[in-house]
This record gives sequence, structure tokens and C-alpha cells, in this order.
Amino acid sequence: MGIGSKWYRKSLLTVAGIPLVEKLSTSYGKRLARRFIAGETLDEALNEVEALNRLGIMATLDHLGEGIRRLDEAAAYRDQYVKLIEGIAERKVRSNVSLKPTQMGLALNPAVCYSNIRDVVKQARGRRNFVRIDMENTPYTQATLDLVRRLHKEGLTNVGTVLQAYLFRTAQDAPGLLREGVNLRLVKGAYKESEDVAFQKTSEIKDSFKGIIKLHLERGAYTAVATHDDEIINWVKTYVRTKGIPKRAFEFQMLYGLRMNVQARLAKEGYRIRCYVPYGVMWYPYFTRRLAEKPANLMMVLKHMSALKR
Repeated sequence: MGIGSKWYRKSLLTVAGIPLVEKLSTSYGKRLARRFIAGETLDEALNEVEALNRLGIMATLDHLGEGIRRLDEAAAYRDQYVKLIEGIAERKVRSNVSLKPTQMGLALNPAVCYSNIRDVVKQARGRRNFVRIDMENTPYTQATLDLVRRLHKEGLTNVGTVLQAYLFRTAQDAPGLLREGVNLRLVKGAYKESEDVAFQKTSEIKDSFKGIIKLHLERGAYTAVATHDDEIINWVKTYVRTKGIPKRAFEFQMLYGLRMNVQARLAKEGYRIRCYVPYGVMWYPYFTRRLAEKPANLMMVLKHMSALKR
């Protein structure tokens, strides 16, 4: 990550965390956030997934929420995910679900969090669906991996998690998780992390990313590559073609509202593509991370804001 990009990302995330900025943004920024959010209700989100499916794009639905303050909030999110899984089955859309462990109470009571997530995973198994446990920032990395491993030991193998390429520890985490058969989404990483635990240079992050993708493909593990980076996408396409790896052995994952034309093109080319589709009223933290990823995202929103004023 270059000095300018690093400064931009850290500055935006810092400013976004100021309570007054958050209050103003959540009051006036909802229309802008809709660029990245599929709506506030389950029906709105499922409508968007149906539209994506018609383009040959699969989805993973995320009912937004993180950093809760009370365990009854976690229980409410658990119940919403149960309804979400039922909604997917009833509408017969091609989608799994993603959830955050802090949304289920990890920071408040790990035992309650585990019970909540276990209920969701069991519901998904009954519907032949899959649950992705999103990876949050480093205070929760080990606890998240432990949680997923515990579920697998109970026979609930329809659950996986995420590895972030910018973390130093990922090089050690990946081989073990692969041996254990844990399905993984591979990403660069979107949280603000210190140089003590994470690569800061773009070149180093990309090298790490390519390394864990290659490891998965070489081991024959189904590989979910979550990126909008053309360099990474083209590298994967070249690598699998050279190695004779079939397109069904991996998928590209991208975010709702970003590069939708590219997602549609990849689907037309026969690649498996999955769109991360968030919905709900707790959109602010997710929205600010999307803006912080690169200046182009912020410029896109500002351009949209200008159009709304005309």
C-alpha cells in the first residue's frame, strides 16, 4: 500500500469513527449508501439476489450488524438469520449467508455467541445451505478460528470463515485450516491494522494473497477469491488455465455495488462468481470500510451525491 493510499485509508477510517461524523452520515447518507447496500429489509435483499441470479451470479447475504452492546441484540440477529435462511429456501435463490461473530455476541459472551451461531449453522444444514463466518479485526481472529473449528468437530461442516492476506499470521493459519477441510474465503483485508501484525505495502499484500490462493488451488481445495483487483483476477485466470484447473474448482467473489459489469462479464465467461450482498439498517460501519478501501469508491459516491443535487 503506497504512502498516499495508506494515509487515505487510515484517515478516512479515523474520521468515520468520530461520533458526530457518524451521526451526520447516518442521518443524511442513506441514499448514498444504497450504492453498496441492497436495502433495509429481507424482501428487498432477496429481490436483488434474484436479479443477480438471472445474470448467472450467485450471492452471499449479510444481515448487517456488528459490535453489539447487549446479548438480546445478538439473539435478535440470530433469529433474523434463521428467517434469512428460510427466505432463501422459500424463494429458491442461489445464495448462502455471511455473518459476523461480534454480531452474535463474541465480544460480550463467547459461549452465547457460539450457541447463537450454532443455531444458525444447524438451520442452514437443514436447508442444505452454507454459513460464512466473516473475519473481523485482529482482536477476534483467533476466537473466530477456534469457533469454526469447534463447529466442525461437532460435525457442522457447512460453515467456513475468511483468511486475510495482509495479516502475518495467515501464512501459518492457512495450511492447518486446509488440512482440516475448512472452506475459506480469501481476501486482502479491509480493517485498519498496525504494522506489528499486518503488511502495509501493496506489493507485500498482493504477494501474500497470491501465495494463499496458489496454496488452495494446489491442494485441490475449493477456492473463493474475493477481490476487485484486475491484477489478481487475471493472475488467477492465467494460473488455472496453465495448471488445467477447471472453472468449477473456484469462484470469484465481489461486493454488491462495485464493478457489477465485471461480475456479469465473468459469469458470461463461465466463471463462478458470487456477490456479497449486505442489507439492513446497521449499514454505517460497512459503508465506511468500502469508502476506505480506495479513493475511487469515495469519488464514485461523491459523483452520485452531485447527481442527486441536480
